[in-house]
Amino acid sequence: MMANNMTDTITTPNTADSGAEPNGNAAGQSWFNRPIPGIKQQLTAQLTAVETEPSTKCSSCHAVTTNTALIFNCYVCPHCDFHLPMSARERLNWLLDQVDGELGQEFTAKDPLSFVDSKPYPQRMTEAQEKTGETEALIVMHGKLRNLDVVTCAFDFRFMGGSMGSVVGDRFVQAAEKALEDKVPLVCFAASGGARMQEGLLSLMQMARTAAAIERLKMAGIPYLVVLTNPVYGGVTASLAMIGDIHLAEPKAMIGFAGKRVIEQTVRETLEEPFQRAEFLLEHGVVDEVVHRHQLIDTIYRLLAKLSGVPNIDA
Repeated sequence: MMANNMTDTITTPNTADSGAEPNGNAAGQSWFNRPIPGIKQQLTAQLTAVETEPSTKCSSCHAVTTNTALIFNCYVCPHCDFHLPMSARERLNWLLDQVDGELGQEFTAKDPLSFVDSKPYPQRMTEAQEKTGETEALIVMHGKLRNLDVVTCAFDFRFMGGSMGSVVGDRFVQAAEKALEDKVPLVCFAASGGARMQEGLLSLMQMARTAAAIERLKMAGIPYLVVLTNPVYGGVTASLAMIGDIHLAEPKAMIGFAGKRVIEQTVRETLEEPFQRAEFLLEHGVVDEVVHRHQLIDTIYRLLAKLSGVPNIDA
């Protein structure tokens, strides 16, 4: 009898001390599993906030960061410092302190070749417009960078790989003509896979058109500055992206004419990883400076103020 009473005393929980609910269910199975007041609840709230807010995974370190934090950090990964892509409109709004207008929206792409690959060209255009909310791969704005009047343009790589078609050429030429008319610097953020194959020779013609427009700027003594972002290839590299007065590049940006795999198949050699990186091109004199995005606006302003003979208000 005494043994049975002792067993009952050991195995039967004391509801007054175990935190049992009124219905008899225990709040925890053992003392070390019970939540510490104020800690578990706080962690749960933080996880919920991260999970519910739109986030982006870094393509370099695969860390997940909220979009709010990325915007605050200029789309630079806070974990590995990798420069994530920015849309063309975000680029220009980020650069300019005041936007006075936008150019080239009246131009629309045609389908002169009735080009069809896996999809008709008009269908690809429609899908790109719906995806990006833009009408073409190049956005042109003019406004103020501190005390400088500037004309700026930026490629949106999300729009058919930032490819250069006839409308992109029209918009760039219009930007150069605006800079020539107002005698203000022209800044271009390049990010492209090259000429747009769906427009054939009409696309390749834009290489000559943009180069001629840039030559007019040089003859008039108007600065043309290029910022090479990730990636820049093909006909854009062979024309407007490589004939500026100054060439800046973002860290680890891929810059070249033909892609690495194409070159390897042609020369039958394996190319090392730094090949076509911005830092590699800086060592070989292709670009003038590799600039972190956090210092990019200050660097652009300082260079343009010097080239334009405008007082540097930051000095």
